[in-house]
Amino acid sequence: MWDEAFPSFLIGLREGLEAGLIVSILIATLVRADRKPRLPQVWTGVAAAVALSLSFGAVLTFTAANLSGHAQEAFGGVLSLIAVGFVTAMVFWMRRSARTLSAELKEKVQASLAMGAGALVLTSFLAVAREGLETSLFLWTNVRTAGESTGPLLGAAVGLVLSTGLCWGLYRRALKMNLTRFFTVTGAGLIVVAAGVLGYGLRDLQESGLVGGGSAYAFDLSGHLDASSWYATLVQGTLNLTVTMTVLQVVGYVAYLGVVMTMFVEGVRGGAGAPAAAKPGGAAASGASGASGASGATVGEEAGSGRPGRPRWVLPTALVAVPVVVAGAVIAISDGKQGGSATVTVSEQDCGRGFGTPQAGQQVFQLHNAGDKVSEVYLVDPGTGAVYGEVEGLAPGTTRALTATIGAGDYAWRCVPTGGKAVTSAAVHLAGGGAVKAVKPVSEDDLKGPLDSYQAYVVQGLATLMTQTQQLQADVHSGDLATAEADWLTAHLQYASLGAAYGTFADLDGKIDGRPDGLADKYRDPGFTGFLRLEYGLWHGQSAAELTPVADELAQNVAKLAHDFPAQDFDPADLPLRAHEILENTLQFELTGDTDMGSGSNLATVRANLAGTQELLTLLQPLLDERDPQLLVRVNAGMKRVGDLVAAAHRPEGWTPVDRLPADARRQLNGATGQLLEDLAPIPALLEIRKAA
Repeated sequence: MWDEAFPSFLIGLREGLEAGLIVSILIATLVRADRKPRLPQVWTGVAAAVALSLSFGAVLTFTAANLSGHAQEAFGGVLSLIAVGFVTAMVFWMRRSARTLSAELKEKVQASLAMGAGALVLTSFLAVAREGLETSLFLWTNVRTAGESTGPLLGAAVGLVLSTGLCWGLYRRALKMNLTRFFTVTGAGLIVVAAGVLGYGLRDLQESGLVGGGSAYAFDLSGHLDASSWYATLVQGTLNLTVTMTVLQVVGYVAYLGVVMTMFVEGVRGGAGAPAAAKPGGAAASGASGASGASGATVGEEAGSGRPGRPRWVLPTALVAVPVVVAGAVIAISDGKQGGSATVTVSEQDCGRGFGTPQAGQQVFQLHNAGDKVSEVYLVDPGTGAVYGEVEGLAPGTTRALTATIGAGDYAWRCVPTGGKAVTSAAVHLAGGGAVKAVKPVSEDDLKGPLDSYQAYVVQGLATLMTQTQQLQADVHSGDLATAEADWLTAHLQYASLGAAYGTFADLDGKIDGRPDGLADKYRDPGFTGFLRLEYGLWHGQSAAELTPVADELAQNVAKLAHDFPAQDFDPADLPLRAHEILENTLQFELTGDTDMGSGSNLATVRANLAGTQELLTLLQPLLDERDPQLLVRVNAGMKRVGDLVAAAHRPEGWTPVDRLPADARRQLNGATGQLLEDLAPIPALLEIRKAA
C-alpha cells in the first residue's frame, strides 16, 4: 500500500506546505499590523477554498462513475494529462516565485485591508484554492490508478498533516528549514511522478479508442518479471511504470521527463546564486515584516465595514456552502441523467410496461416480476438481439435492479419465462448520447459448428491415446520399465491436451487421471488408479508385476472412453467455460506440484494444457472476434508468455520439477498464468447461451 501512497504523500506534503506558508504569511501580516480581528476573514477564505477543492474531487468521482467503460477511460486519460500540466506549472511557478512570494502577499494584504472584508477573504481564498484544486485533481488521478487501494488517500492525509505541523513550527519559529532546497527536491520528485501519470493517461486514451497504438508494445517484460512481486509493485505504485508498456507510453514518458527535468535543473542552476526563498525559521515572519504601517484603516473602521445590519456569519457561511451546493447540484444532475430507478414490469402479458424513452447515461431499472413464472429478462436491441443487460432467475413477485449504460439506439425488453414463450416489448428509440457496445447473444446453433469440430478433435485424440496406452501396457508386461516411463509421459500429455472434454468423461476421468486425495490408503489405496497411480509406481521402484494390473486397467478404461465418447452428450455451454477452467486447474494442481507423483513432469502437463486451450480458442475465435476483437490479442500474448516461461524449464536431460524452479522463475510463471486467467475470464460471459437470442 505504501508504494501507492508515496506519490500522493509527496503531493500532499508539497501542496500542503505551499498553502500553509501562504496562510502563515497572511496571518503573520495581520498580526504584525495589529489587525487580529480580521483573522476570521482569512480563515473564511481558507475554508471556502477547502470546500471548493473537496467539491471538485466529488464532482470528478461522481462524473466518472456515471460514464460507460470507454468513456471512463477517456475521461480519466484527459484529466491525467490536465493534472500533469497543473503539476508541471506549479513546480515551475514555485521555483520562479518563491523568492518574491512573501513580498507579493504582503502587498495584497495591505491593499485588502484598505478595501474591506470581502477583499481579504478573496485574497486568502484565491491563494489557497489554486493549491487545493491542483491537489484534488492530482490525487484523483492517483486514486483512480490504484483502484480499490486506500494507499493514495492515506499518503495524501499523512502529507497534509505533516505539512500542517511544519507550517506551525515555521510560524512559531520553532523550526528551521531550507525551503529553497525543499521545493527543489520535491519539485524534481513530482516531475518524475508526473511522467508516470502522463504514461498512465496515454494508456487510458489508447484503451478508450481516442488514441491508436494500443497493441504496439515497446516492451513486454511479463515473461521475465513477476508483475505481482514487491519490486514491480513498488515501481508501478511510485512511478506508474509497468512490465508492459506501449510505444506511445514510453515515448511520452521519456520525452516529458527529458525535456521538463532538463528545464527544471537548468532553472535551478541559473538561480543558484540568488537569495534564499525564505530564511530558515522566518518563512512566515519575513512575509509579515513591515506590515504594521501598511494600512490606515483602524480596527473600529473595519468592524463597521460592510453592509449595516448584516450578521457576521453570513459571508463565511455562504463562501463555504456555495461550492458544496454547486457540487451537490452537479452530482444530482448527473444522477438525474440516469433516469432514476424506473420500475419495469416483467410478465408474459405486460413485458416492459413502465419503460419509456430513456435518457443517455447509466440507468438503474427496477425489474418487477408480476407473472407466475420464474423469468429471465434482457434489455436488448430489438433489431440485432444484442444484449445491453440481463437479470436471470427473477422469481414471481420479486424485484431486482438492473444497471445499464444507455446511448443512441433502439431498446426493448425481452421476457423469457421458464416453460413459456419469449415476449418482447415495444421498442423505443434514443437519438442522443454516445455509442454503447452491446453483447451479441449466442445461441446453441452458434456453438454447434465449434462443438462438432471439437468432438471430432477429441475422437481423434482418444484413438491416438488408446494406441499409446496399449504400448505403455506392453512395456510394463515386458518388464521394460525405462521405456514405460517415456511412453507414460507421451500418453499422459496426450490425455492432458483433451482438457475441454473432461466434463463429458464422467467417472472415467477419475479412473484414468484421478488423484489420491481423500483415499484412506493414499497411494496404495485400490481406488487410486490411472496415469498418476502408474506414475507413482514407475518412479518409486515398484516392480513390473505390481504395475501390470495398473497398466491393464488404464488401457481398458481408455478403450472404454474411446468407445463411449461419440455417443455421449456434450453440452455446448461447456466449451466457453472450459476455455477458462483448463488453465484454472493448471494453476491449482500442476503449478503447485500437487499432481507430481515422482516424474517431475508437471510443466510438461502445463504445456499440454496450453495446447488444449489453444485448440479450443481457435475454434471459438470467429465468435469471440465478432464480440470483442481485442480479447484474443491479449489472450494470445498471455499464452505466449506462459509458454515461453514453461519452455525455459525444459532441459536436455528432461523437465525441471516445479519445486526445483528458482523462486523468481516460479513467481513469474504463477503471475503470468494468473494474468492469463484474468484475460480468459470474459469468454464464458461473452459466449453464454442466452434465451434472448
